[in-house]
Amino acid sequence: MLDRTKPDPLHSPLLDGMRDNGIRHGFFTRTGGISQGIYEGLNVGFGSRDKPATVTENRRRVADWLNVAPDRLLTVHQVHSPHAVVVHEPFSGERPKADAMVTDRPGIALGALAADCGPVLFADGEARVIGAAHAGWKGAFSGVLENTIAAMEGLGAERDRIVAVLGPSISQNNYEVGPEFAGRFIEADPANARWFRPSGKENHHLFDLNGYTVARLVAAGVSAAQLGRCTYADEDLFYSYRRATHRGEDDYGRQISAIVLETF
Repeated sequence: MLDRTKPDPLHSPLLDGMRDNGIRHGFFTRTGGISQGIYEGLNVGFGSRDKPATVTENRRRVADWLNVAPDRLLTVHQVHSPHAVVVHEPFSGERPKADAMVTDRPGIALGALAADCGPVLFADGEARVIGAAHAGWKGAFSGVLENTIAAMEGLGAERDRIVAVLGPSISQNNYEVGPEFAGRFIEADPANARWFRPSGKENHHLFDLNGYTVARLVAAGVSAAQLGRCTYADEDLFYSYRRATHRGEDDYGRQISAIVLETF
């Protein structure tokens, strides 16, 4: 059974090194939530068919861990896009359709939801500018990472000071794709062939989304790292869309990765 008392997120040493700059972050797992059944744990996805009141309580627990009010834990309506938005205050009304947010405002927590896709947290400690991106293959391929960095620069961050950390996402061993998928990447850049290896099924490959994502970040000129935790393989800690699909389950939960500028 999962611990239902409080969240216990994973951390990046790179981002922990920015605590003196008032930057707090967490890659939250299933630990510490009240959802039941296939959503057991800390499901924060209103897009799931979990009980809305339960998801609201789970999100309140995340906000409490981050020391912000629940309405200041922000997530966008994620659509697997390259779009990044600048946030100055909590959303009023409908959330923007985008896959990344940046801010320089203390007390606003930026969250990225995922269940195999890559959550990436960004920070420039000196400028006190942060970002959060949801980078599945579509977002990473179409530029959501680079657009997040550019939006941070618009708030005063400098590319060579930005740290970006990829949180838990599906590993290459568990990410089989068809020939059209691999062809799309290799056509865009023949060097992308390095992110694919044969899966054992004819014309299918295993895709290294994590390696591809980190390489895009490094090529963009920021310091990048990954936690190296697989959402598919570790059921106790993570929700996984692909694992749920393989099991014939009709829905799945979402975990959140979040970052906040604390008020000095």
